[in-house]
Amino acid sequence: MRWLPAIYVAAILVLEPITPVQWPVSFLLIALPVAAAYAHGPASVAAITVFAVIFEGVLAGTPCCAGRSVGYLWERHYVATYISTAMVGVLGTILATHRRRRERTLATVRSVAETAQRVLLRPVPHHLGHVIIETLYLSAAAEARIGGDLYEALSTARGVRLLIGDVRGKGLLAVESAAAMLSAFREAAFDEPDLPGVARRLETSMSRRAAQLPGSDERFITAVLAEIPDDEPVVRIVNCGHPPPLLIHRDQVSELVPTDPSPPLNLGMLVGNDYHVDIKPFRVGDQLLLYTDGVTETRDRTGAFYPLTQRIRTWAGLPPRELLDSLHRDLLAYSNATLDDDTAALAAYRLPDEDHGT
Repeated sequence: MRWLPAIYVAAILVLEPITPVQWPVSFLLIALPVAAAYAHGPASVAAITVFAVIFEGVLAGTPCCAGRSVGYLWERHYVATYISTAMVGVLGTILATHRRRRERTLATVRSVAETAQRVLLRPVPHHLGHVIIETLYLSAAAEARIGGDLYEALSTARGVRLLIGDVRGKGLLAVESAAAMLSAFREAAFDEPDLPGVARRLETSMSRRAAQLPGSDERFITAVLAEIPDDEPVVRIVNCGHPPPLLIHRDQVSELVPTDPSPPLNLGMLVGNDYHVDIKPFRVGDQLLLYTDGVTETRDRTGAFYPLTQRIRTWAGLPPRELLDSLHRDLLAYSNATLDDDTAALAAYRLPDEDHGT
């Protein structure tokens, strides 16, 4: 965009020699200040406006350059062009000033949003007990860089406990719900003896919050709670209406579909709060991938959904960080870098016993 004024002038210089004398293309220079206002500051736009007026005079009445007599320089049509260019230059200068102010405001908003994102989704430790953890977060709102998807990983006395969730809805209310959910999980994960107890604590917390804030009672959160004990080669999962996790065992990838799905959080009072635990093998070298529906609902240009399980099979042998990096690049390529929804993913890899604590 910064080169747009120069490209514009170059195009006019190309057109000038190949057009008849009766068709002066110098009138096109009236738009030059506006073209400059897209990427340059007010001082630069004012200078480019002065240049445009002088250049219009050069093209209007210089025999050597335009093939016209000097008398054309003050012909009324050209004088009207000079005045019009000057007026457009004033407007372009005002536009550039306004644009600079908006850019500074947007930079401030991004800075605040990034700080809020770091507080909401604080960095997850890469090594918890026998488990390596890696995360991925992509926000569809590039200007805000914050959304309603959430994740957390904590090392407790009962093993590593994981959470991934997706607040139904957008905007600040969704962010507030995600913050409340994470806060409740960070307390319940250490206090409750099992995952159904954690889920009930989350349900109680979200229901209490819904009663306090208008409009939040219509929102719910889908989530997956997982527990990886240190002394058993298993993973325990409570799926509250969320997309099923993927289990990567060697070169095999399988969906851990719940045998008895549990209700989304903040809907337990309506449909019952009976939370069912599924226990699956989770051996050394296995990898668990938790994700939000922003991954599977990513579409390509034809409208086809992203084939997550199929793509993960090609990266089954990669460690967690490389796996998520590959997923990140593939999602952007598949969607042509136009994600329509927030996306979060968490990968957990089980280490051998001898690597515990390294």
